[in-house]
Amino acid sequence: MRIGGIIFLAAASSCAAAQTVAPLPAAPAWQMQDSGTTAGLRGIDSVDGTVAWASGTGGTVLKTLDGGAHWTRCAVPDAAKDGATLDFRGVQAWDANTAIVMASGKGKLSRLYKTKDACKSWKLLFKDPDKSGFWDALYFQSFGNGKGRWLSGWLLGDPVDGMFTLFYTDDSGKDWYRQGNRELRVKQGTQGAFAASNSSLAAYYGDVVFGSGGAAGAFVYSGIETSICVDNCSPEEMGFYGGNRKWNRQPVLPGQNTDSSGVFSIGARPEVAIARGWAPDYKLFVAVGGDYAKSGDSTRTAAWSADAGEHWTASTTPPHGYRSAVQWSESLKFWITVGTNGSDISRDDGKTWQPLDDGNWNALSLPFVVGPDGRIARLNPAMLQAGK
Repeated sequence: MRIGGIIFLAAASSCAAAQTVAPLPAAPAWQMQDSGTTAGLRGIDSVDGTVAWASGTGGTVLKTLDGGAHWTRCAVPDAAKDGATLDFRGVQAWDANTAIVMASGKGKLSRLYKTKDACKSWKLLFKDPDKSGFWDALYFQSFGNGKGRWLSGWLLGDPVDGMFTLFYTDDSGKDWYRQGNRELRVKQGTQGAFAASNSSLAAYYGDVVFGSGGAAGAFVYSGIETSICVDNCSPEEMGFYGGNRKWNRQPVLPGQNTDSSGVFSIGARPEVAIARGWAPDYKLFVAVGGDYAKSGDSTRTAAWSADAGEHWTASTTPPHGYRSAVQWSESLKFWITVGTNGSDISRDDGKTWQPLDDGNWNALSLPFVVGPDGRIARLNPAMLQAGK
């Protein structure tokens, strides 16, 4: 769904009275960094807290190799053509050399580019085949190590001809397969996804989940593969086209049944530590959002699920405004969510939230956060110890 800048479709409306919230911490929650740009930033991906990539308007792609002490600007993808006009709403990175950026825009302005040489050059991977399409979120998972590593990915876009646009790749983005499934059908114009933070879509070891919003309400879609093929399988038998997937659609509370409201971000907390060598199990989900046109309204801005999205409960103390991104911090043992009027944390899995700051933020990949006008900051963990 086209939010932010000139392509946001929400109707203007007045903000509701702000809900009484706890006081902000005395020390700054975020340590501001010099991005070297005034671009609006909505893409951020931290590889390991030291290497990170960011992206935004005007063909902007940034990278740091020292935890954000220095951010450098990458070569603009398709700079000789129209690259400087593209709005890179999402970025996925694997190391200091390899990353994929997603441009969001109508039709052919939605694209994927990949670099393997530390962003000196870019290769066009995929362009939106739908003239009326608009891409909202990109999510990749890595499998294997070294030369045997391969990437499985998902790409989400607004509905076209009454069906959510969803593509799948199992070869690091070389080939993309459109998901055709009647359970992804919606009434055109009443449902959409949001390109606010590249976090309305996620995948967890084969299962995929995404959030939506709009006049028809807010929902979380979760897809589960229902068949397995093990020998000499065609793409259809492997489920590459979505026919073997069962979708569960559950209503959630974030949003107010307007074009500008719904679920903007979904996060999950692993039940089994990856370090143990097992694939983690994901049961606890948190969804955040609200109404983008009412940044200070805390009404219906967060919900949580303890059964992998089967049932959702509204937060009893919600974040103190609209929120566009949410993430679980394994090291700090709390959830953090950000939006255009600040950030909040939850120590009880999304049931209650405590405000951190009142800054203007769009997207989150811990320990980094990004926002408009080139804003980049790093989380200050010194004042976020357990119990404070």
